[in-house]
Amino acid sequence: MPKRVLQGVVVSDKTDKTIVVKVERRFTHPVMKKTVRRSKNYHAHDEANVAKVGQTVFIEESRPYSKTKTWKLVEDQAAAAEASGTGVEATVEA
Repeated sequence: MPKRVLQGVVVSDKTDKTIVVKVERRFTHPVMKKTVRRSKNYHAHDEANVAKVGQTVFIEESRPYSKTKTWKLVEDQAAAAEASGTGVEATVEA
């Protein structure tokens, strides 16, 4: 079974080897037919402390690192895009 990959924005990097990522999802309200935005914060493992506040990152499911950390930071952004099926490709300047 493939691991889920989510894209979000880092909102906190204060703790050692941990980041908090806000993931936003959009859906159409079943009655009002209006687009609704909902967000959720995920704690993710960042082994090298490379992610900074404001960065857009990919996180994937992993084994539990702690009580709240069950996600880890994906280091290679291009590989994460392929895994999630979004088809986002890295631009190469010639």
